[in-house]
Amino acid sequence: MTEHSSDPRVARLTAFCKTREEMETSERAVFAPFAEKSGDSRGRKYSESSHSYRTEFQRDRARIIHSRAFRRMEYKTQVFLNGTGDHLRTRLTHSIEVASISRTIARALRLNEDLAEAIALAHDLGHAPFGHSGEEMLAECMRDHGGFDHNRQSVRVVELLETTYPSFPGLNLTFEVREGLRKHETFYEFPAPKREKYRCPSLEAQVADLADEITYYSHDLDDAVDFEILSAAQLAENEVWRRSEGALRARYSGARAPELHKLIIRNINEVHDLVATSAKSIAESDVQNPDDVRRHPARLIRYSDELAEANRALRKFLYQNVYYHPRVSELNRRASEMLRQVFEAYLVDPDSLGDGATRRIEKEGLHRTVCDYIAGMTDRYLIEEYERVAGL
Repeated sequence: MTEHSSDPRVARLTAFCKTREEMETSERAVFAPFAEKSGDSRGRKYSESSHSYRTEFQRDRARIIHSRAFRRMEYKTQVFLNGTGDHLRTRLTHSIEVASISRTIARALRLNEDLAEAIALAHDLGHAPFGHSGEEMLAECMRDHGGFDHNRQSVRVVELLETTYPSFPGLNLTFEVREGLRKHETFYEFPAPKREKYRCPSLEAQVADLADEITYYSHDLDDAVDFEILSAAQLAENEVWRRSEGALRARYSGARAPELHKLIIRNINEVHDLVATSAKSIAESDVQNPDDVRRHPARLIRYSDELAEANRALRKFLYQNVYYHPRVSELNRRASEMLRQVFEAYLVDPDSLGDGATRRIEKEGLHRTVCDYIAGMTDRYLIEEYERVAGL
């Protein structure tokens, strides 16, 4: 605790402040026993003093929001090339929407909202420019040098590449947030001294993972409708769309496109299904604490079987009709080719990376250093670099 002024007026005001210790006590009283508690965090790699008015996970959230990697997501493509439409999602707006849905689900299940939100906000920090096309091209460039995956890259960003603090590399986030960013790994491992392997991350990490799915299922569909690349006939082919449209037409008989389309997408209510199914799953599992969750053989945050099947069909629909639509794929193909040429140019002239990056070449290797540098670029900066190296 920090010392307060002897001025009685200051003392009276201070008495109204909610301290970190009080927040931690509140978490223990309100959260479910299987929820992560900030006061029980496994801590940070580099020891730091606690904050007077922020819990550990609130502190992580603030560090993520104030990072350069977070700000750069404003100019990174989600699906539609950044700059092609004023209302289309970017990697940043996508992450904010994932965080919002994560908080809703976590609150309903009495989980730690701050932790779920922090994981959601950080989950795409390592995404390459030009969306999934850019990721595929970086993976191709790194095929013989360790590969590229945006989830692993997000971990590299928070553990190594951000340079905010002089005492340590990265953001020094808690174990629980970093665990949540490793969402596609099969096995996890407790930190020393236990070194115990386990299959599942925290429930909050599982929430952020499925909130990501919910967001891109509905919001990529929303952007595709805005971008006018889906016809009424194509939309009618999808079961999720048909079910939502039927319910909406019964309630709003006078609604017409495009307002009707917005209502249909808003009515694709996957959150309700996820909360109800997950609550039942948790109750039946009889987990009593966060470590029980980690040792459980299967994830407990999940959709109903019916919705899971519908989502598989929706994902297939999006790949067939949106992600590989010529108006999307051709732009992204050309952008990815720019990425490849910039990557190759840096291999020939690594001094172009600047002093900060070139200092890492000896330890990380040239290919990984170039990969880190390009993965951190915004779309527009990569285009500028392409024009420079191509002599345009």
